[in-house]
Amino acid sequence: MSKGTNMRSILFWTAVVAILVYMTLPAVVVVATSFNPTEVMAFPPSGFSLRWYEKALTYPDFQAAFKNSLIVMGMSSTLAMLLGSSFAYLIFHYNFRGRGLLEAALWSPLIVPHFTTGFGFLLLGSHLNLTQGFAVIVMAHLLLVTPFVTRAVFVSLSNVDPNYARAAANLGATPTRVMFKITVPLILPGMIGGWLIAAILSLTEFTASLYVTASRTQTLPVAMYNYIREYADPTISAISALLILSTTAIMIIANHFLGLRRILGIDNG
Repeated sequence: MSKGTNMRSILFWTAVVAILVYMTLPAVVVVATSFNPTEVMAFPPSGFSLRWYEKALTYPDFQAAFKNSLIVMGMSSTLAMLLGSSFAYLIFHYNFRGRGLLEAALWSPLIVPHFTTGFGFLLLGSHLNLTQGFAVIVMAHLLLVTPFVTRAVFVSLSNVDPNYARAAANLGATPTRVMFKITVPLILPGMIGGWLIAAILSLTEFTASLYVTASRTQTLPVAMYNYIREYADPTISAISALLILSTTAIMIIANHFLGLRRILGIDNG
């Protein structure tokens, strides 16, 4: 290996490490400040204390908001799994007029800013008199997370050997039976992985939720925002650290059992 190649390799990995440090440093700071014993968020912390974790877990607004988040997360991610899987199956198996338009509509939430989506559903909810319930929040989250489920299921469909369906059809199975007995079991990891990604995105969604939630229906990120407007203690760091660590653990476990890298098309092996 030449000296020039060695230098390029060193520069490449230096850049990779620098990017990783840059991306993870804010999370490290948040976790570190959550252990600070004083009532001021300071880095590095002056000591070690779990008092703020206790407050984060027992604060009434956070408890109520977490329950709201679970309701919205469960409904939006489950509906997204059903709709996203159906859209992925339709796009993968059929060529029809308007297919490109449907695909563009499905991917548009990835491009449109979330505050625009939230403001739009705020106006829609006001027009339909839905601003006091969970319906408009679920609709907003459903729009935002469905593309990720569609992507996961589409990749799973791409990895399914079509000969299985052909063999079942040759043995007399109807298209409906082939779909539910062959296709769905084979793409189930993609559906579960898509549901999991949608659930995490819904649980942590803030920008759109800020527009469509009320005091009775505020989700956890909105409650955290309202808290930090009034207080500056490390409680917000503690609950942020809990979200970071729990989300990381869930994704690691899911990747181990479901193979999220393959489901999302990151790893084609």
